[in-house]
Amino acid sequence: MKILNTAIVLGVAGVGLTYSQAAFAQATPEVVDSYPKQLLKERAEARRLAAEAARRNAVPAPVVQITPGSSPMGIEMVVINPGYGKLGSPNFEKKRARFENPLRDTQINYAFEVSKFEITFDDWAKCVSDGGCGGYRPDDKGWGKGKRPVINISYNDAQKFLSWLNGKTGDTYRLLSEAEWEYVARAGQPDAPFGTGYEISAKLANFDGKAPYGTSQTGPYLRKTQPVGRYPANAFGVHDMHGNVYEWVEDCWNKDHSRAIGDGSPRKDGDCKYRVMKGGSWVTHGYQMRAAARVRYVTDYRYDDYGIRIARTLN
Repeated sequence: MKILNTAIVLGVAGVGLTYSQAAFAQATPEVVDSYPKQLLKERAEARRLAAEAARRNAVPAPVVQITPGSSPMGIEMVVINPGYGKLGSPNFEKKRARFENPLRDTQINYAFEVSKFEITFDDWAKCVSDGGCGGYRPDDKGWGKGKRPVINISYNDAQKFLSWLNGKTGDTYRLLSEAEWEYVARAGQPDAPFGTGYEISAKLANFDGKAPYGTSQTGPYLRKTQPVGRYPANAFGVHDMHGNVYEWVEDCWNKDHSRAIGDGSPRKDGDCKYRVMKGGSWVTHGYQMRAAARVRYVTDYRYDDYGIRIARTLN
């Protein structure tokens, strides 16, 4: 039978529709996941499985013989032995940022020492009373000074403190490099985001405890700094690598780690009007305290969660 443009009338709910109209009146077909959306789901599942495998295969925190270092102007130092570490984060690490790419191996072939605690208001006061630090007396926001970490410290302020300290001691104290910082923060667990392993809660660090990482165990948000040493030390004997205050490191800012050397030295290439800060603070969420997390600030900027930690290469 030859059908031309003949309109066939169909009864649909009592309404007469032509064949062409009825075709458009059919139910909308079920929408399935598009390829890009499905691919994202598959990648997310692969990251989840990889993270679970990493947790299962994680090397326990090492038992380290903690060796005290020097004590410049009463600042307690801890010796860090040479070793293997990581710079950046694996692609399965939750909440990672593009600035943490690519994950690099690091090999630190020298011993160095690092301050056991973040530099405190007491430490800073010694500098000022001795005519150093440009006479700058940072505001404590009314939280108290003493053994709380000094805040409102810029990178330039940190350099003045180091200049005073080196002048008093005749040594060469400095800031950590970013690679050294991550090595110390992970404390012998190079594939983990924290010295505590794959999770962190407010029992272990001072941050916004309502937003932990890797665990559902929430805690308080204290909304200010806490005295140094209040939280447990990591396996290297160093306190507050995660939380309390951000810590300046020596590296100039680069958008990623693609040209990082991996020998522990700070990067002097890149945009040196910005320097890297690490560790998160009393105000941040758990994911911002990961060892790989990194932010940049201009060298003269001060804020109420910016502080410092010092280091020195040992011969």
